[in-house]
Amino acid sequence: MTLVQMQPRPASATPVHRTAAEAMDTGGPQVCDDMTVEVALSVMASARTGHLLVCDNDGLCTGLLTQAQLTAARDSSAYTDRIQLRDILGDRGPFTRPVSTMAEAEHTMRYSQVDALPVVDEHGSALGVLAVAR
Repeated sequence: MTLVQMQPRPASATPVHRTAAEAMDTGGPQVCDDMTVEVALSVMASARTGHLLVCDNDGLCTGLLTQAQLTAARDSSAYTDRIQLRDILGDRGPFTRPVSTMAEAEHTMRYSQVDALPVVDEHGSALGVLAVAR
């Protein structure tokens, strides 16, 4: 998995115009937003990943869910086995474009307070994920 270091570095260590497309991980699982929380947790466990890209029936990225978000939804008092990912996803985004600079993507991640950010094309299809290195 390609991880993005989100801490300042000397200018000589990072190319000035490095793009999100150059740093994203393209290998993560994409799931449909009508999937249930239990199935999504199972997919996540079998893929050994901490997040899932969520897409609608047209293949457009609607967001990204983490294991913590899915576990919190499952452990909530309002949980039923019929809750779908679209029910817990909330607002679409945040997203970044493949041509965005790393500085722009890092700003979006800091502003949105997220550790992973979907990279989408001009049509809204998911291309990959930028994730913060720990």
